[in-house]
Amino acid sequence: MLHEAVPVTGSIVSGTYGTLVAGTNIKTYTSDLFESVYDYPYLSSSANHIFDITMGYSTGSAFSASADTDGITSDADIANKINMYNEMAQVLMGHDLNGKIRDFDQDGDLSPSSPTKITSAYFLNFARLLTKDEIKKGTFTLKLGDTTAFASANSSLKTISDFQGSSQNRNSPAGEYGILYTSSAEIDPAGTSGVGLIYYQAGVAVLTSSLLTSTDVMDADGQTRDQIFTGSSITNNANALRHRFFNVEFNNTTELNSTIYFCRVNHNEFNYSSNPTYLSASQIVVKAQQTDAPVSYVTTIGLYSADNELLATAKLSEPLKKDPNNELILRVRLDY
Repeated sequence: MLHEAVPVTGSIVSGTYGTLVAGTNIKTYTSDLFESVYDYPYLSSSANHIFDITMGYSTGSAFSASADTDGITSDADIANKINMYNEMAQVLMGHDLNGKIRDFDQDGDLSPSSPTKITSAYFLNFARLLTKDEIKKGTFTLKLGDTTAFASANSSLKTISDFQGSSQNRNSPAGEYGILYTSSAEIDPAGTSGVGLIYYQAGVAVLTSSLLTSTDVMDADGQTRDQIFTGSSITNNANALRHRFFNVEFNNTTELNSTIYFCRVNHNEFNYSSNPTYLSASQIVVKAQQTDAPVSYVTTIGLYSADNELLATAKLSEPLKKDPNNELILRVRLDY
């Protein structure tokens, strides 16, 4: 297993980075279903996609009512937000015995009677370029602003991490996942203090909307979390969450599979070369006299299938002299 540290600073995620260079590294779409964060202005050929951010809620959430929490403003894009939640839940949580899409669960208990369902959430979908084969368990850390104010949202921070990721994780249709907590002291056996889920192989973080309080001011217009969650578009909700990003980091994992082959060259094998320059006028050019033993130099090893198809080649660091008086055993490692 190979691991790389992947740090993403808040200036890139929050969009302030875009003010320092020409262009912006935050890409929005006319569909208004999600937005993408890049490490450089996305129109640049050198830009790398970091993650997508979106949000949604289930039909069982209090947010799914047609009226805003203040009872005045009608919800924007109700269908899109419900569909987004269902899409993410269908892929990551799967279906129950009755064919119904499971809600995200705060403590990992998939029973329908579990009282700790995450019915409204933000979703961070990290690019495969960063996560590789999976996020290393126990390394995911996200720091968010923890104040009610908008202008100084990052003056105080809360740390969200999979503190038990290296020792406790659960299985899902999309692979293993762990529970996110705001501190190791908040961990309890029932898991009711969890604030989200991290799917290691899928590279997706699910954050419950209750991670932010209902009085947190989420935009420059003074709207609170509840107001913007129901009364504004998905893009505006993504912008509001990005504004509170301080940083996010994790270690990715690349799984290397290796097979060792020992290739034996017997004394009576490969003493000649198929190179056309090996012969001159039907004579072996490396022989000074007719009675001299033939000589060749091994430079490449080929690995063949059972039906004699070449599958892989390996180059030696230097040519090895081969004649009828010696044998070679070459060790080849195939990584894939």
